[in-house]
Amino acid sequence: MVQPRVVVVGAGPAGVRCAEQLVAAGLRPVVIDEGRRDGGQIYRRQPEGFTRSYATLYGSEAERAAALHRGFDAIRDRIDYRSETLAWNITAGELHVVRDGIASRIGFDALVICSGATDRLMPVKGWQLAGTYSLGAAQIALKSQACSIGREVVFMGTGPLLYLVAMQYLKAGAKVAGVLDTSRLRDQLKALPQLLARPRLLRNGLSFISSLRAAGVPVLSGIEPLEIKGLPEDGVRSLVFRDKGGATREIACDAIAMGYHLRPETQLADLARCAFRFDAETRQWFPEVSLEGRSSVAGVYLAGDGARILGADGAENAGRLAALSALSDLGIPVRRAQVDELIARQQKMDRFRRGLVQGFPWPVRQAAQLPDDAIVCRCESITAGELRHVAREMGACEANRAKAFSRVGMGRCQGRYCGQAGAEIIAHATGVPVELVGRLRGQAPVKPLAIVTHEEQE
Repeated sequence: MVQPRVVVVGAGPAGVRCAEQLVAAGLRPVVIDEGRRDGGQIYRRQPEGFTRSYATLYGSEAERAAALHRGFDAIRDRIDYRSETLAWNITAGELHVVRDGIASRIGFDALVICSGATDRLMPVKGWQLAGTYSLGAAQIALKSQACSIGREVVFMGTGPLLYLVAMQYLKAGAKVAGVLDTSRLRDQLKALPQLLARPRLLRNGLSFISSLRAAGVPVLSGIEPLEIKGLPEDGVRSLVFRDKGGATREIACDAIAMGYHLRPETQLADLARCAFRFDAETRQWFPEVSLEGRSSVAGVYLAGDGARILGADGAENAGRLAALSALSDLGIPVRRAQVDELIARQQKMDRFRRGLVQGFPWPVRQAAQLPDDAIVCRCESITAGELRHVAREMGACEANRAKAFSRVGMGRCQGRYCGQAGAEIIAHATGVPVELVGRLRGQAPVKPLAIVTHEEQE
């Protein structure tokens, strides 16, 4: 009997646990990974030959990272693992990938997309200067290149990742010039009942803040970013912000890492023609997905932060659930008790997620207050004023129409870093609810490609 072909995109927490579950059922899944090694972003492995300890690299997440890596190593010879391979398009029953300039199409009976997430960013005047990074990029520099993004680094934004990355830099011996949080302490206190759903994670977050302060790092909440100052020839020199008391302050630095939670990588789900829904709590668009990982398209399953942002352990759970759903739909028996147990865990994690949304809100007011000369789209150098002009004067009140008129989101990142803030600017400028502004549609290729030499079909 010919085995069904299951393709998993991504080898982060969701992808690894999904592959494990498929292997346990006797299948040999194809695992497509854009990275050089497994682990995804949060548990990104250091390059071969690097010898830093798990505790140094991952801090409080060291045990979970080690467990995930061991899990992958245990199934490595029982999966078809294709690293440094970009999944760039989906057509009926086929995944299009490219590696080393050679394109190929992989047919599938079931496709599990574990595409992960990227930083959710809110522009600030001057953020196009060299030395401004996302929190995720700052992590990559530390884990993959063993270096700091600067000599004096400011971490700015909100959410757990802000404190995690700042703490990782501190443990690595880097100079942390400050941790500036746009959320307010009273928001976090209101969210405590939901955050207590996962006391261990809450304790970890509080310990990060305590350790940073004990090391003499300024940790400020309720701030409002005003401008990143510097020169085009030498980059960032300082950050100007308004503190919670209303005073304007300036902090010297040569690098800034910023981020406001995460945004799902939904391009592949879009190309697979999955339905999307607007989440009013986070003011984001997510693909529709059941707790078991089924999308609106038969044979396509979604797991991890690319579908529902619940953190690394939530992604692991979701990967297992998606695998079990795919197996069941392919006629391979699964234990219902295991499915029910995993769903119960997901629901508990979702309560904690809602607490994070309440305690560390997306700073929508910043979009309204962004000056006209501030860059919104760094790829195409489109300013807030230009975006407001096409919205007000040219009637471009919908995200894709605004893209056509202004080129916002048309650059290398395809709107990953400016799309959501751009929608907020349009919404405020025109008085249209942000959900009616919509979202930038996914386009193939999902990332820039080198010219391919030929295409192979599998």
